[in-house]
Amino acid sequence: MSWLTEYVRPKLRGLLQRDVPDNLWTNCESCSQMVLIKDLERNEKVCPHCGHHMRAKARERMAWTFDNGEYTTIELPKMPVDPLSFRDSKRYTDRLKEARSKSHLDEGLLVAHGLIKQQKAVVAVMAPEYLLGTMGAGLGEAFIAACRLAVLQKAPLVVFTASGGARMQEGAVSLMQMPRTTIGVQMLREAGLPYIVVFTNPTTGGVSASFAMLGDIHIAEPNALIAFAGPRVIQDTVRETLPEGFQRSEYLREHGMVDIVAKRSELPETLGRIIGLLTKQPAASEAA
Repeated sequence: MSWLTEYVRPKLRGLLQRDVPDNLWTNCESCSQMVLIKDLERNEKVCPHCGHHMRAKARERMAWTFDNGEYTTIELPKMPVDPLSFRDSKRYTDRLKEARSKSHLDEGLLVAHGLIKQQKAVVAVMAPEYLLGTMGAGLGEAFIAACRLAVLQKAPLVVFTASGGARMQEGAVSLMQMPRTTIGVQMLREAGLPYIVVFTNPTTGGVSASFAMLGDIHIAEPNALIAFAGPRVIQDTVRETLPEGFQRSEYLREHGMVDIVAKRSELPETLGRIIGLLTKQPAASEAA
């Protein structure tokens, strides 16, 4: 072999080929365009090409919502683990350990308090990274803790919903959280405190059939799926073609189920304005 193949060719390949990290780019779920992950994070996980709102982790939402990304989380009540000793392809206890390890959360709901546009608020965010945000006894107890904290602080409660529904591994125990969370909402009503729900994609099942639909104000991110059963299940049941955009944010706003459809970047300003109007309280800086 000549020096061209043994020496020059490898040198040229080394100059032309560069190692690209696997975690540098991602594809938009909606338009399939490639997006730099750093650009996506700076844009709050909204595709710069088509405006698609991707799923966000609970701590990301907290940082985007509170002023300067500053907030204080609370310790959630401890609940019995695996009340039914459930097992499918894995033990339920093993699934919980994996979920806690990956998400760094104790449950599928993160609760914190702080300021939103200088307005005092308690915020509860459902975590899709924790067993797809499913609702079990732990999440129900965490929601009640959020309601009690709001009553204690005399502050509005803002809930970001993102869930696949009730957690099948807890059977009827998970279904019992539907009336239990409803009682939490009633606590806020009796205290005269605003309860604001922000629908994110997806909000389905027992969550949409309980505390998610009981807000004083309903806000939704663009094109979020908000439903009890999915459109495919409904279409197969009624055997009729459903309207375009059925069960999406914009469709529900047109039919009175959603009050506001707001982009992710607009949510803090929207929440701050609504809280100020509903509480008739000055901003925290003015009160000080």
